[in-house]
Amino acid sequence: MNLVPQIRLMMVNTLALVFAISICCDTIGQDVIDVWIGTAKSALSKGIYHSTLNTTTGKLSEPDLAAEADGPGFLAMHPGGNKLYAVCAVAGKPSVAAYAIEKGGKKSTLQFLNSAEVGDGGAAHLSVDATGRSIVTAQYGGGSVAVFALNEDGTLRERTQLIDHQGASQVVPDRQTASHAHWAGFSPDNRFVFVPDLGLDKVMIYQFDAAASRLKSNGFGATPPGSGPRHMKFHNNGRFVFVLNEISLSITTFEFDRQAGFLTPIDTVPTVPEADKAKEQAISASEIRVHPSGRFVYSANRGHDTISAFRVDEQTGKLTLIEREFMRGATPRNFNIDATGKWLVVAGQDSHTLGVFAIDQKSGELQWNRSSIIVPSGICVLLGN
Repeated sequence: MNLVPQIRLMMVNTLALVFAISICCDTIGQDVIDVWIGTAKSALSKGIYHSTLNTTTGKLSEPDLAAEADGPGFLAMHPGGNKLYAVCAVAGKPSVAAYAIEKGGKKSTLQFLNSAEVGDGGAAHLSVDATGRSIVTAQYGGGSVAVFALNEDGTLRERTQLIDHQGASQVVPDRQTASHAHWAGFSPDNRFVFVPDLGLDKVMIYQFDAAASRLKSNGFGATPPGSGPRHMKFHNNGRFVFVLNEISLSITTFEFDRQAGFLTPIDTVPTVPEADKAKEQAISASEIRVHPSGRFVYSANRGHDTISAFRVDEQTGKLTLIEREFMRGATPRNFNIDATGKWLVVAGQDSHTLGVFAIDQKSGELQWNRSSIIVPSGICVLLGN
């Protein structure tokens, strides 16, 4: 009896089983999350791109085009996790667009649902409130904040309000001759909306009516003259607010009165030394994030092309510099930190890259993970589930 074919078949089956087991062992305990990338309007970009991040290895998958869109800069996620919103142009008009997220393993896509016109030029930023019933946008060119009501299914119903910011600080002649609203977001309790305005050197504060999707003025928090506030984030304890100043490349820490909704400045620290700033042809701050542990704050420096890491004094809110890490690309317009706090993902707008750094959980220091993919003109990194 010829046993050779049977032996060969047994060997093939054994090798297949070993291969399957090795794959299984490699993926056990590895979680993969979505990475959505908003892009600037350019000849290279076609819209919103999708990748995945392995939160065990810190590796990114090769990106795919998730949805064609015209300049889909900043992105935001519905609290339900199944809708995504982008500020972009629809039929040539500045708008907010709603998409349904269609999961497909490593290749998730976006299905366009509907859109609503901003009505005051293009929006620079947007956020969704905790109830999933409203969106706020900040218009840099128009110097305004807009509010949009959402339907129960997450589609856009209507723009309910548009508030123009008046005046200008005039401190930096070529940057602060008019209002420039740059970011819009909600307090942790969903009672207030904050809008850092680069042209005013103020963070405008509004009371938020979630049921009506409307805002009411509640004063402002002032940043140093000529600082140009751009983005902000709350500390995990809800007591402190960190405002990133684009022009001066600094961070102003505020104490937040949760009852009244007021901001009181505590301290301002530079993200880049003056000597380094003087060497660059163009330099500006772009994004700020708080580590999930609340122990660290990170900010991005365009031109200098670094990420600044700070340690947070959780009693006073003051920041102490840990390091400045080269981002292995050009022009870090935006970055994000995953929910585990292990990985920082940064987009290089001019290098057309998306790269990953490991975060030391004790020191807060960054280590290049050597994981990088090509994404055209990335300016927003949104991490999903």
